[in-house]
Amino acid sequence: MLMQTLRALVLSLAVGSAFAAPVDTRLQASLDRIASEARPGTLGIVVMDPSTGKSIKVNDGRSYLMMSAFKAPIAAAVLARVDSGELKLDQKVHLVPADIVPGSAVPSLGKRLEAGPLDVSVEEVLRAAVTQSDNTAVDALLRLLGGGHAATAFLESKGVHGMRIDMGERELSLMLNGLKPGEQPVAGESDEAANAREKKGFQAVLASKVDSTTLDAAATFLDKLQSGALVSSSSTNMLLGMMTAQVIPNRVRAGLPVGFQLADKTGTAGTYDDRLGAWNDMGIVTAPNGRRMVVAVFLSDSPAKPKQADAWFAEIGKAVAASMQ
Repeated sequence: MLMQTLRALVLSLAVGSAFAAPVDTRLQASLDRIASEARPGTLGIVVMDPSTGKSIKVNDGRSYLMMSAFKAPIAAAVLARVDSGELKLDQKVHLVPADIVPGSAVPSLGKRLEAGPLDVSVEEVLRAAVTQSDNTAVDALLRLLGGGHAATAFLESKGVHGMRIDMGERELSLMLNGLKPGEQPVAGESDEAANAREKKGFQAVLASKVDSTTLDAAATFLDKLQSGALVSSSSTNMLLGMMTAQVIPNRVRAGLPVGFQLADKTGTAGTYDDRLGAWNDMGIVTAPNGRRMVVAVFLSDSPAKPKQADAWFAEIGKAVAASMQ
Protein backbone atom coordinates (compact mmCIF):
# COMPACT_ATOMS: atom_id res chain seq x y z
CA MET A 1 0.00 0.00 0.00
CA LEU A 2 2.84 2.34 0.92
CA MET A 3 4.63 1.61 -2.36
CA GLN A 4 1.45 2.29 -4.31
CA THR A 5 1.02 5.61 -2.53
CA LEU A 6 4.63 6.58 -3.24
CA ARG A 7 4.29 5.60 -6.90
CA ALA A 8 1.09 7.65 -7.13
CA LEU A 9 2.86 10.62 -5.54
CA VAL A 10 5.81 10.36 -7.90
CA LEU A 11 3.45 10.08 -10.87
CA SER A 12 1.50 13.07 -9.63
CA LEU A 13 4.65 15.17 -9.29
CA ALA A 14 5.86 14.07 -12.71
CA VAL A 15 2.56 14.98 -14.33
CA GLY A 16 2.49 18.29 -12.46
CA SER A 17 6.02 19.11 -13.61
CA ALA A 18 5.24 18.15 -17.17
CA PHE A 19 2.19 20.40 -17.04
CA ALA A 20 3.90 23.38 -15.42
CA ALA A 21 7.25 23.41 -17.20
CA PRO A 22 6.06 24.11 -20.75
CA VAL A 23 3.96 27.15 -19.77
CA ASP A 24 6.75 29.71 -20.29
CA THR A 25 7.95 27.78 -23.33
CA ARG A 26 4.53 28.04 -24.91
CA LEU A 27 4.33 31.74 -24.12
CA GLN A 28 7.80 32.33 -25.54
CA ALA A 29 6.82 30.47 -28.71
CA SER A 30 3.63 32.52 -29.05
CA LEU A 31 5.47 35.81 -28.60
CA ASP A 32 8.22 34.77 -31.03
CA ARG A 33 5.60 33.90 -33.64
CA ILE A 34 3.77 37.23 -33.27
CA ALA A 35 7.05 39.16 -33.49
CA SER A 36 7.93 37.20 -36.62
CA GLU A 37 4.60 38.14 -38.19
CA ALA A 38 5.34 41.79 -37.42
CA ARG A 39 8.47 41.87 -39.57
CA PRO A 40 9.90 43.92 -41.21
CA GLY A 41 8.82 46.07 -38.28
CA THR A 42 10.45 45.36 -34.93
CA LEU A 43 8.18 44.12 -32.14
CA GLY A 44 9.90 44.25 -28.76
CA ILE A 45 8.17 42.34 -25.97
CA VAL A 46 8.93 41.66 -22.32
CA VAL A 47 6.73 39.68 -19.94
CA MET A 48 7.90 39.39 -16.33
CA ASP A 49 6.51 37.50 -13.37
CA PRO A 50 7.02 39.78 -10.34
CA SER A 51 6.75 36.82 -7.96
CA THR A 52 9.86 35.17 -9.42
CA GLY A 53 11.62 37.98 -11.28
CA LYS A 54 11.83 35.75 -14.34
CA SER A 55 11.09 37.27 -17.71
CA ILE A 56 10.56 36.39 -21.36
CA LYS A 57 11.92 38.83 -23.93
CA VAL A 58 11.68 39.15 -27.69
CA ASN A 59 13.89 41.50 -29.71
CA ASP A 60 15.91 42.53 -26.67
CA GLY A 61 19.21 44.40 -26.76
CA ARG A 62 17.99 47.74 -28.12
CA SER A 63 16.08 50.83 -27.06
CA TYR A 64 12.49 51.64 -28.03
CA LEU A 65 10.92 55.05 -28.40
CA MET A 66 8.33 55.36 -25.63
CA MET A 67 6.14 58.16 -26.98
CA SER A 68 3.19 58.73 -24.59
CA ALA A 69 4.12 55.66 -22.56
CA PHE A 70 6.65 57.98 -20.91
CA LYS A 71 3.79 59.78 -19.18
CA ALA A 72 3.59 57.07 -16.51
CA PRO A 73 7.23 57.38 -15.35
CA ILE A 74 6.99 61.18 -15.51
CA ALA A 75 3.89 61.02 -13.32
CA ALA A 76 5.77 58.77 -10.88
CA ALA A 77 8.56 61.36 -10.65
CA VAL A 78 6.01 64.09 -9.91
CA LEU A 79 4.27 61.96 -7.28
CA ALA A 80 7.64 61.39 -5.61
CA ARG A 81 7.87 65.18 -5.24
CA VAL A 82 4.39 65.14 -3.71
CA ASP A 83 5.52 62.44 -1.27
CA SER A 84 8.51 64.55 -0.24
CA GLY A 85 6.38 67.67 0.24
CA GLU A 86 8.01 69.63 -2.57
CA LEU A 87 4.71 69.63 -4.44
CA LYS A 88 1.09 69.31 -3.33
CA LEU A 89 -1.72 67.62 -5.23
CA ASP A 90 -3.97 70.67 -4.75
CA GLN A 91 -1.20 73.09 -5.72
CA LYS A 92 -2.25 75.26 -8.65
CA VAL A 93 -0.42 75.25 -11.97
CA HIS A 94 -0.91 78.34 -14.17
CA LEU A 95 -1.26 77.55 -17.86
CA VAL A 96 -1.79 79.84 -20.84
CA PRO A 97 -2.82 79.12 -24.45
CA ALA A 98 0.84 79.28 -25.52
CA ASP A 99 1.36 76.12 -23.44
CA ILE A 100 -0.96 74.09 -25.67
CA VAL A 101 0.73 71.07 -27.28
CA PRO A 102 -1.53 69.32 -29.82
CA GLY A 103 -2.45 65.74 -29.04
CA SER A 104 -4.75 64.02 -26.55
CA ALA A 105 -6.75 60.81 -26.47
CA VAL A 106 -9.90 62.83 -25.79
CA PRO A 107 -10.53 66.60 -25.55
CA SER A 108 -8.68 67.41 -22.34
CA LEU A 109 -6.55 70.09 -20.71
CA GLY A 110 -5.16 71.44 -23.98
CA LYS A 111 -8.68 71.83 -25.36
CA ARG A 112 -9.82 73.74 -22.27
CA LEU A 113 -6.88 76.12 -22.63
CA GLU A 114 -8.12 77.30 -26.00
CA ALA A 115 -10.63 79.49 -24.16
CA GLY A 116 -7.92 81.25 -22.15
CA PRO A 117 -5.55 80.87 -19.18
CA LEU A 118 -6.29 78.24 -16.54
CA ASP A 119 -5.22 77.51 -12.99
CA VAL A 120 -5.46 73.75 -12.45
CA SER A 121 -4.26 71.51 -9.65
CA VAL A 122 -1.27 69.21 -9.90
CA GLU A 123 -3.67 66.29 -9.51
CA GLU A 124 -5.74 67.49 -12.49
CA VAL A 125 -2.62 67.78 -14.60
CA LEU A 126 -1.53 64.27 -13.59
CA ARG A 127 -4.90 62.77 -14.50
CA ALA A 128 -4.99 64.60 -17.83
CA ALA A 129 -1.49 63.35 -18.69
CA VAL A 130 -1.91 59.70 -17.70
CA THR A 131 -5.61 58.90 -18.10
CA GLN A 132 -6.32 61.12 -21.10
CA SER A 133 -2.79 61.15 -22.57
CA ASP A 134 -2.83 64.93 -22.88
CA ASN A 135 0.40 66.28 -24.34
CA THR A 136 -0.13 69.75 -22.89
CA ALA A 137 -0.43 68.20 -19.44
CA VAL A 138 2.72 66.07 -19.58
CA ASP A 139 4.82 69.02 -20.77
CA ALA A 140 3.46 70.98 -17.80
CA LEU A 141 4.54 68.13 -15.49
CA LEU A 142 8.04 68.21 -16.95
CA ARG A 143 8.25 71.94 -16.28
CA LEU A 144 7.28 71.25 -12.65
CA LEU A 145 10.10 68.71 -12.43
CA GLY A 146 12.65 70.99 -14.09
CA GLY A 147 12.98 68.98 -17.30
CA GLY A 148 13.39 65.45 -18.55
CA HIS A 149 16.76 65.01 -16.88
CA ALA A 150 15.06 65.30 -13.48
CA ALA A 151 12.65 62.50 -14.37
CA THR A 152 15.55 60.36 -15.58
CA ALA A 153 17.51 61.07 -12.39
CA PHE A 154 14.51 59.94 -10.32
CA LEU A 155 14.28 56.68 -12.27
CA GLU A 156 18.01 56.05 -11.93
CA SER A 157 17.81 56.67 -8.19
CA LYS A 158 15.16 53.96 -7.96
CA GLY A 159 17.21 51.41 -9.90
CA VAL A 160 15.44 51.85 -13.24
CA HIS A 161 18.41 51.85 -15.61
CA GLY A 162 17.97 52.13 -19.38
CA MET A 163 14.90 54.38 -19.39
CA ARG A 164 15.63 57.98 -20.31
CA ILE A 165 13.43 61.05 -20.61
CA ASP A 166 15.05 63.90 -22.47
CA MET A 167 12.26 66.20 -23.61
CA GLY A 168 8.54 66.81 -23.72
CA GLU A 169 5.99 66.22 -26.43
CA ARG A 170 6.42 69.60 -28.14
CA GLU A 171 10.16 69.24 -28.74
CA LEU A 172 9.93 65.54 -29.60
CA SER A 173 7.18 66.20 -32.14
CA LEU A 174 9.40 68.73 -33.89
CA MET A 175 12.27 66.25 -34.01
CA LEU A 176 10.05 63.49 -35.36
CA ASN A 177 8.87 65.83 -38.09
CA GLY A 178 12.43 66.73 -39.03
CA LEU A 179 12.05 70.30 -37.78
CA LYS A 180 14.00 72.52 -35.41
CA PRO A 181 12.41 74.62 -32.63
CA GLY A 182 10.47 77.47 -34.23
CA GLU A 183 10.75 75.94 -37.70
CA GLN A 184 7.73 75.27 -39.90
CA PRO A 185 7.36 73.03 -42.99
CA VAL A 186 8.14 74.81 -46.25
CA ALA A 187 5.04 76.39 -47.79
CA GLY A 188 3.66 74.24 -50.59
CA GLU A 189 5.76 71.24 -49.58
CA SER A 190 4.88 68.14 -51.60
CA ASP A 191 3.71 64.89 -50.00
CA GLU A 192 6.94 63.23 -51.14
CA ALA A 193 9.06 65.95 -49.55
CA ALA A 194 7.04 65.80 -46.32
CA ASN A 195 7.44 62.02 -46.13
CA ALA A 196 11.18 62.31 -46.71
CA ARG A 197 11.47 64.98 -44.01
CA GLU A 198 9.45 62.94 -41.51
CA LYS A 199 11.39 59.76 -42.28
CA LYS A 200 14.66 61.60 -41.71
CA GLY A 201 13.32 63.02 -38.46
CA PHE A 202 12.15 59.65 -37.14
CA GLN A 203 15.46 58.01 -37.98
CA ALA A 204 17.29 60.85 -36.23
CA VAL A 205 15.16 60.37 -33.10
CA LEU A 206 15.83 56.62 -33.08
CA ALA A 207 19.55 57.18 -33.52
CA SER A 208 19.62 59.68 -30.65
CA LYS A 209 17.64 57.31 -28.36
CA VAL A 210 15.79 60.23 -26.76
CA ASP A 211 12.71 59.41 -24.64
CA SER A 212 13.44 55.71 -24.96
CA THR A 213 13.59 52.54 -22.89
CA THR A 214 15.09 49.10 -23.02
CA LEU A 215 12.84 46.12 -22.37
CA ASP A 216 14.54 45.48 -19.02
CA ALA A 217 14.02 49.08 -17.93
CA ALA A 218 10.33 49.01 -18.85
CA ALA A 219 9.84 45.79 -16.89
CA THR A 220 11.80 47.14 -13.92
CA PHE A 221 9.77 50.35 -13.83
CA LEU A 222 6.47 48.47 -13.90
CA ASP A 223 7.65 45.91 -11.35
CA LYS A 224 8.82 48.58 -8.92
CA LEU A 225 5.60 50.51 -9.43
CA GLN A 226 3.33 47.57 -8.67
CA SER A 227 5.40 46.58 -5.63
CA GLY A 228 5.32 50.08 -4.13
CA ALA A 229 9.08 50.62 -4.48
CA LEU A 230 8.84 53.87 -6.47
CA VAL A 231 6.48 56.10 -4.50
CA SER A 232 4.33 55.98 -1.37
CA SER A 233 1.40 53.59 -1.13
CA SER A 234 -1.13 56.39 -1.68
CA SER A 235 0.79 57.67 -4.71
CA THR A 236 1.18 54.11 -6.03
CA ASN A 237 -2.56 53.54 -5.78
CA MET A 238 -3.26 56.86 -7.47
CA LEU A 239 -0.96 56.19 -10.41
CA LEU A 240 -2.17 52.61 -10.90
CA GLY A 241 -5.74 53.90 -10.76
CA MET A 242 -5.03 56.52 -13.42
CA MET A 243 -3.36 53.93 -15.62
CA THR A 244 -6.26 51.50 -15.20
CA ALA A 245 -8.68 54.26 -16.21
CA GLN A 246 -6.79 55.39 -19.32
CA VAL A 247 -9.10 55.99 -22.25
CA ILE A 248 -7.32 53.90 -24.92
CA PRO A 249 -8.03 50.28 -23.89
CA ASN A 250 -7.60 48.81 -27.36
CA ARG A 251 -4.15 47.22 -27.32
CA VAL A 252 -2.98 44.56 -24.84
CA ARG A 253 -6.17 45.13 -22.84
CA ALA A 254 -8.33 44.10 -25.80
CA GLY A 255 -7.03 40.52 -25.55
CA LEU A 256 -7.60 40.03 -21.82
CA PRO A 257 -10.51 37.83 -20.72
CA VAL A 258 -13.31 39.11 -18.51
CA GLY A 259 -12.12 39.52 -14.94
CA PHE A 260 -8.56 40.52 -15.83
CA GLN A 261 -7.42 44.10 -15.23
CA LEU A 262 -4.66 46.16 -16.82
CA ALA A 263 -2.99 49.29 -15.47
CA ASP A 264 -1.14 50.52 -18.52
CA LYS A 265 0.04 53.44 -20.61
CA THR A 266 0.02 53.41 -24.38
CA GLY A 267 2.18 55.43 -26.76
CA THR A 268 1.94 56.22 -30.46
CA ALA A 269 4.14 57.92 -33.02
CA GLY A 270 2.73 59.13 -36.31
CA THR A 271 3.29 57.53 -39.69
CA TYR A 272 5.99 58.39 -42.17
CA ASP A 273 6.34 56.97 -45.64
CA ASP A 274 3.28 54.77 -44.86
CA ARG A 275 5.01 53.22 -41.85
CA LEU A 276 4.02 53.32 -38.18
CA GLY A 277 6.76 55.05 -36.24
CA ALA A 278 5.85 53.51 -32.89
CA TRP A 279 2.86 51.63 -31.42
CA ASN A 280 3.32 50.86 -27.72
CA ASP A 281 1.68 49.57 -24.57
CA MET A 282 3.19 48.81 -21.18
CA GLY A 283 1.44 47.85 -17.99
CA ILE A 284 0.60 45.45 -15.19
CA VAL A 285 -1.90 42.64 -15.79
CA THR A 286 -3.85 41.37 -12.77
CA ALA A 287 -5.74 38.07 -12.96
CA PRO A 288 -9.01 37.45 -11.08
CA ASN A 289 -7.05 35.49 -8.44
CA GLY A 290 -4.75 38.48 -7.82
CA ARG A 291 -1.72 37.14 -9.68
CA ARG A 292 0.17 39.84 -11.56
CA MET A 293 2.32 39.94 -14.67
CA VAL A 294 4.31 42.84 -16.09
CA VAL A 295 3.97 43.34 -19.85
CA ALA A 296 5.59 45.86 -22.20
CA VAL A 297 5.22 45.82 -25.98
CA PHE A 298 6.87 48.23 -28.42
CA LEU A 299 6.29 48.08 -32.19
CA SER A 300 8.79 50.17 -34.13
CA ASP A 301 9.12 51.23 -37.76
CA SER A 302 6.35 49.02 -39.11
CA PRO A 303 4.45 48.93 -42.43
CA ALA A 304 1.45 47.46 -40.58
CA LYS A 305 -1.83 49.32 -40.39
CA PRO A 306 -3.13 50.30 -36.93
CA LYS A 307 -5.84 47.60 -37.11
CA GLN A 308 -3.20 44.90 -37.62
CA ALA A 309 -0.98 46.34 -34.88
CA ASP A 310 -3.92 46.30 -32.47
CA ALA A 311 -4.59 42.67 -33.38
CA TRP A 312 -1.02 41.68 -32.49
CA PHE A 313 -1.22 43.50 -29.16
CA ALA A 314 -4.55 41.86 -28.33
CA GLU A 315 -3.07 38.47 -29.20
CA ILE A 316 -0.18 39.14 -26.83
CA GLY A 317 -2.65 40.03 -24.08
CA LYS A 318 -4.56 36.81 -24.70
CA ALA A 319 -1.36 34.73 -24.60
CA VAL A 320 -0.18 36.34 -21.36
CA ALA A 321 -3.57 35.79 -19.70
CA ALA A 322 -3.56 32.13 -20.81
CA SER A 323 -0.12 31.66 -19.24
CA MET A 324 -1.42 33.12 -15.97
CA GLN A 325 -4.29 30.65 -15.86
